[in-house]
Amino acid sequence: MEMEQFYYDNKIVKKFIYATILFGVVGMLVGLTLAVMYLFPNITDGISWLSYGRLRPLHTNAVIFAFVGNAFFAGMYYSLQRLLKARMFSDFLSNLHFWGWQLIIVAAAITLPLGYTSSKEYAELEWPIDIAIALIWVVMGINMIGTMLRRRERHLYVAIWFYLATFVTVAVLHIFNNIEIPVSGLKSYSVYAGVQDALVQWWYGHNAVAFFLTTPFLGLMYYFVPKIANRPVYSYRLSIIHFWSLIFIYIWAGPHHLLYSALPNWAQNLGVAFSVMLIAPSWGGMINGLLTLRGAWDKVREEPVLKFFVVAITGYGMATFEGPMLSLKNVNALAHYTDWIVAHVHVGALAWNGFMSFGIIYWLIPRMTKSELFSKGLANFHFWIGTLGIIFYTIPLYVAGFQQASMWKQFNPDGTLTYGNFLETVTAIMPMYWMRAIGGSLYLIGMLALVYNIIMTVKAGNTIEDELAQAPALQRISSSRVRGEKFHSWLERKPIQLTILATIAILIGGIIQIVPTIMVKSNIPTISSVKPYTPLELEGRDLYIREGCVGCHSQSVRPFRHEVVRYNGPQAKAGEFVYDHPFLWGSKRTGPDLLRVGGKYNDNWHFNHMWNPQSTSAGSIMPGYKWLFDNKPMDISLTQKKMQAMISLGVPYTPEEVANAQRTLREQAVKIEKSLESDPDFVKSYEDSRKKAAAKGEKFIPMNEREIVALIAYIQRLGTDIKVKETSK
Repeated sequence: MEMEQFYYDNKIVKKFIYATILFGVVGMLVGLTLAVMYLFPNITDGISWLSYGRLRPLHTNAVIFAFVGNAFFAGMYYSLQRLLKARMFSDFLSNLHFWGWQLIIVAAAITLPLGYTSSKEYAELEWPIDIAIALIWVVMGINMIGTMLRRRERHLYVAIWFYLATFVTVAVLHIFNNIEIPVSGLKSYSVYAGVQDALVQWWYGHNAVAFFLTTPFLGLMYYFVPKIANRPVYSYRLSIIHFWSLIFIYIWAGPHHLLYSALPNWAQNLGVAFSVMLIAPSWGGMINGLLTLRGAWDKVREEPVLKFFVVAITGYGMATFEGPMLSLKNVNALAHYTDWIVAHVHVGALAWNGFMSFGIIYWLIPRMTKSELFSKGLANFHFWIGTLGIIFYTIPLYVAGFQQASMWKQFNPDGTLTYGNFLETVTAIMPMYWMRAIGGSLYLIGMLALVYNIIMTVKAGNTIEDELAQAPALQRISSSRVRGEKFHSWLERKPIQLTILATIAILIGGIIQIVPTIMVKSNIPTISSVKPYTPLELEGRDLYIREGCVGCHSQSVRPFRHEVVRYNGPQAKAGEFVYDHPFLWGSKRTGPDLLRVGGKYNDNWHFNHMWNPQSTSAGSIMPGYKWLFDNKPMDISLTQKKMQAMISLGVPYTPEEVANAQRTLREQAVKIEKSLESDPDFVKSYEDSRKKAAAKGEKFIPMNEREIVALIAYIQRLGTDIKVKETSK
């Protein structure tokens, strides 16, 4: 049989590896900075773009899409070519994918600290960047499938199945979740509102974890673990069951993030049922990975790369056992909104994704530079200090989560909350936050050891160049099954059919869950007392989103006695959120729930609280937001456009309300300013700032034109519609 010569494209793999290392350091540095901010909340006092609320989404995006994303692309480009015995379909598309993805990351790194965000978890980027992500993702998919169609290997190996499922599902999730109405170049509103938005977002959010952090790395596991251990995959049959059951079941599990919320009970229960079932395929994959190493344990002891893989797969098993357990309602009632969830997420991120990425990098770079790893000892040091970092990071947060849940629920014999002041539950867990920062530091030290080790390896080795290979051309074969051929064996040589079936498998769950919630209006009953936000409140809500307040505060009271008492009850109702584009239920309570905070404190309290939280709440770990008070006018140039966008989404603003928006906004702002003047300290500081502006020759901006007033208006509105209805009975 005549052999064909060709070259594997190693240069694209090199580019993605270097990007992985760079953004890994950046993402982890930002994460450590955030951990330190819990201990020293005003460390970046007055610097808006370095505030906690703006840096948190930068950290999650940098780690998930920049570090983990680039690691997947590096491993995928390396393994796909060798599994298919073909160079990538198009060098141009490979490079377009690389540079396009890095530009998207840079755009995120610029826009998120500047406050341009949609606030949706793992999908915070604004609409022009969302479009760019979709286009670059399609570029990757075309390149991937094009390579499959000109392959020299008859069957598609299991790793490729997971790559295909990743491509298809992430595309569907990203496009469906990010349907938005643009207001300006970097401002948009989700087309979904309230409960509908929450369901779509967590259908996306849970499955972004599933199909960006899990399935692609399972594909990498199925390639690199057998390759490095020089052992066959433990069970081919188990890999088939693992793949199809995982992609079918995973897509249903999103609603377990919304238990005890205003989401309809049928959707919550469906999410719980499929989440519990998810443990079987997840552990099937873990077992397949670990048992592949049977007979290779001596090699595991010697090879740091395999050590990383063992801990990674074990971490995957732990996280995928804990996930279904957390979806059980009685467990979720304890864990949700606490640091338990933060610990759970980081077991997966630090162990599974992080250690898999490190192992792949340590193995690939020496092979592509035709050299030995500079220092196995340093790689072993990285392994052990990284493992200690995971332990020091996660265990204290589990303890913190248990303590938070316990303290939130405790009552005195007279029926009052034992810890009625939410701050008591924050200060009690500060030692755990110190431990978390130490764990993050250890993990980052390991990452820096990798950087040095790789730099020295590259310096000592050859330049990374394309690799010569040869293989026989794939003979044209019939599209029909040959006699005795099993269905799946036939499917493995049909990439288009495999892609179509995978798409059907992931669409079934999404359609059954989401379509009834969006299309059947009776599932979201309205409440007559709930009215749209005023123009000033709408601007204030956008400021709340810009500053990332949803990262620390929820807006969803659950039907528990301790929450109804603490947060001025009653349980959150679906009709309360019909005008919320996007929803702001949150996923963590570093501070108290704000759904019904309106009217609890006067305007002066909020004014002082936003300037210096410690002045109103001693021991608070909330940072100040001094830039909201700056002597500059609030931008209201888009207010009418925002209201018109809301009208197109079904919010019942009248033409007169839109036409008079700026006048109405000013009138409400002046009322708040007059309310603030009841505090002599405010009047004195106000006059002092007027004199300072005059001394500098600056134009003095009245307080009613500054951003802080709009934020106060929004916060004071929260929950008041329901209170009006309750008192009218």
